[in-house]
Amino acid sequence: MSTETMLSFEKDCSECPIRHRAVCARCETDELELLESMKFYRHFKAGSTVLWSGDEMPFVASVVAGIATLSQTMEDGRRQMVGLLLPSDFLGRPGRAIAPYDVTATTDLTICCFKKKPFEELIVSTPHISQRLLEMTLDELDAAREWMLLLGRKTAREKIASLIAIIARRDAALNRHDHRNAFTFDLPMTREAMADYLGLTLETVSRQVSALKKDGVIELSGKRHITIPDFDRLMDETGDDADGGPLV
Repeated sequence: MSTETMLSFEKDCSECPIRHRAVCARCETDELELLESMKFYRHFKAGSTVLWSGDEMPFVASVVAGIATLSQTMEDGRRQMVGLLLPSDFLGRPGRAIAPYDVTATTDLTICCFKKKPFEELIVSTPHISQRLLEMTLDELDAAREWMLLLGRKTAREKIASLIAIIARRDAALNRHDHRNAFTFDLPMTREAMADYLGLTLETVSRQVSALKKDGVIELSGKRHITIPDFDRLMDETGDDADGGPLV
């Protein structure tokens, strides 16, 4: 995303690239004006920490561009990645003052922040925002269940295919094109980050990506530019049945 584009949507919510999927998706003009009065933007370089677990969190936010990870550190120092924040995902929870997870920018990251107290007051009086927030919360619950299945039952190949499919569907939704047709996108994660997220070694990730490429499931230009010639074939590799559940 160019600097010129960034400046445009930072001045005008109607230009925002996630407008149709974010928490403000159903807002009327007067409601957007209220949100604009309490919003501010923050930018983070890849690898930098957005929040540490236990930090005071005086804002909630929508991811505008880039990807962040949610992770938990255990007493012995081990870290487990527990989730991804993709463009249009919501960061923070109204009514909770403390960040429950470490939040790290995996790529260069832009978030649209709303001051927490005014936002909490707004969702009480604005059904369009509270309804959309409920929908997004339920989507996040579905994603958590998908994550449990992905980590607990899938093979390494199925894990890689599933992660590519998740990111591909989000890219299709944000850019409003049909993910069932062949399309290309840039994978916004390094292979090291994929390994951490999926509980695999870097070598296993590289080997499985190469295998999917060799079998024609994906086409790869460089390390991250992916073409999916047939989305249904990619879904066949995820281990899910036609209705999206696990094959048993």
